[in-house]
Amino acid sequence: MAKPGPSAAIRRGATRRRAARPQDAVAPVAPIPPVASPTFIDVPRGGRADALAAAYETRIRGGSLVAGAQLPSVRRCAELHGVSPATVVAAYDRLQARGLLEARRQRGYFVRGPVSPSGRGAPGMTAASAARDAGIANPVNATALIRGMFQRGDRPPGPGMGTLPEAWLDAPLLQRALRQALRDGGSALRYGDPLGEPAFREAIAQRLRELGIAARPDQVVSTVGATHALDIVARTLLRPGDAVLVDDPGWAVEFARLAHMGMRLLAVPRGAAGPDLAVMEQLLVEHQPRLYVTVSVLHNPTGNCLDAASAHRILMLADRHDLLIVEDDTYAWLSAGHEPRLAALDGLQRTIYISGFSKIVAPDWRLGFMAAPAAIAERCTDTKLLTTLSAPSLFERAMAWLLEQGLLRRHAERIGSQLAAARARVVRLAEDAGCTFAAPPQGLFGWVDTGVDTAVLAARMADARWLLAPGTLFSSDGRPSTLMRVNFATSQDGRFWRDFARAREGVRRMGGGVGG
Repeated sequence: MAKPGPSAAIRRGATRRRAARPQDAVAPVAPIPPVASPTFIDVPRGGRADALAAAYETRIRGGSLVAGAQLPSVRRCAELHGVSPATVVAAYDRLQARGLLEARRQRGYFVRGPVSPSGRGAPGMTAASAARDAGIANPVNATALIRGMFQRGDRPPGPGMGTLPEAWLDAPLLQRALRQALRDGGSALRYGDPLGEPAFREAIAQRLRELGIAARPDQVVSTVGATHALDIVARTLLRPGDAVLVDDPGWAVEFARLAHMGMRLLAVPRGAAGPDLAVMEQLLVEHQPRLYVTVSVLHNPTGNCLDAASAHRILMLADRHDLLIVEDDTYAWLSAGHEPRLAALDGLQRTIYISGFSKIVAPDWRLGFMAAPAAIAERCTDTKLLTTLSAPSLFERAMAWLLEQGLLRRHAERIGSQLAAARARVVRLAEDAGCTFAAPPQGLFGWVDTGVDTAVLAARMADARWLLAPGTLFSSDGRPSTLMRVNFATSQDGRFWRDFARAREGVRRMGGGVGG
């Protein structure tokens, strides 16, 4: 059967193709790599097909468009770059002739295998490693955003980052903690306790008491970060096809992870005081979900905190409908500490409390924990043993020492002061750039309304080597959005806001608003 060529695409009518939306860019199940984003390319008027083809060729050979990535449809590409569909077809035809692109029947155009600048494939050079040298990856889905966060080099910290700047962190403090942990050299030569190091769990139980959460050390299970704890809970308590309540907006990685496991996501609109309780109750009646996964304090991406009245009503609904609640308190060390927490009000009856230390200590200190009802903690320990055997006991002992000595508390207070100053500066910069805040600025993240489609804006900013976190990633259904999440600690560079203003104006000129 003949492969569909560009001329066939024209005969079918390129303008009848469905326009690509941000949610169309979600990566399909392996082995297909993540789909490419609708990247904007400024195409000169003369020789437009050649210029468009050359721009895509540069990105393919440089690795910022990886093998298997899908290019925008003919119609969407024409809209993005301000050219005719015929120009796009001609450009795609040139890329196919150069062996860089392939057309797949009824699916579109995809980048072919890894290529080097010479076209022969660089030994030992993957497309991903080439991308790290070529530029910022376009954040079209959760994994692409995370890859962008992992990129290193001389690039400035991106506003889309999810962590604190390296300059804010205290490497000597961590070195002291590790030296202290290594005093008992024998412990580093064997597996740790299945639940976690006793000293670590004791220190966590004490920390939880300060937050009003009553938990015994045997209810605490150590994990390799908070994300690992969320994964263990899901693997232990859910089966494919189960319904799960999630906040919307919410964390893109959690949406992607649960969907990958085959769960049905039920979106509960998240407001300033907490979830929309009327919608939550309706979903509970209609779908009988097993879990509700939420961030009560410094919600990601809005920064909002649950109020006491909403917390009590959530617990009443959970009791009435036999619902378990997973409370992710990843940003606990950045909060005031007195905010209502479901685990404190519930006494760990229907709640599983999860937190970690990467947001306050260092991203690579993958150390977290859960506190849960004893029976659930036991089941989760079994899952932990089957998937990871144990968490790194050396880091657990180091963290226990930091907690016991009060050193982590002092470090967190210093970070809090820096973050407050950064937040005030970024609010001024954002407002001067014509943005508004959709939620009161607090915590690490700001939820900013730009007035244009931030998926298109993020693609333009990636070309300028800035990583953005567009609002579509924080929607459970990937709908277009004018919102973006900014990290107050990494958005203080005036150069970013100047580039942002130029890019946003360009998107406006091409009609890049979000309808509805």
